[in-house]
Amino acid sequence: MTAEGAAEVVAIDVDRTRAVTISWADGAQAVFPIEELRAACPCAACRSRRDRGEDAWPLPGATAPLAIAEAELVGAWGIAFTWSDGHGTGIYPWDSLRRWHDAGAGTGSEPTGEADPD
Repeated sequence: MTAEGAAEVVAIDVDRTRAVTISWADGAQAVFPIEELRAACPCAACRSRRDRGEDAWPLPGATAPLAIAEAELVGAWGIAFTWSDGHGTGIYPWDSLRRWHDAGAGTGSEPTGEADPD
């Protein structure tokens, strides 16, 4: 559980071919490799794949290397990506990314497969 206000994002750096770096108001900083973010996409289709024991990424026929084609803020709530493989339905809420970071992701560790555990 994060402290109230801990999920307030103060800076975002998107390196389209490597990682997304997020800095929070309390001084915490996370670097999420793009492969981890794509594999942990919180959309319904990707969650369904993971629930069946399948990978959300890479999918058969996916082009390599992976890159972020577009990044868009979703209000003050989170961030959405369109990926070079054409996928673009997942929204990554700040509080979920913070919980993911607090659980050990965002440091180059293996993803949990759940960017949004709620």
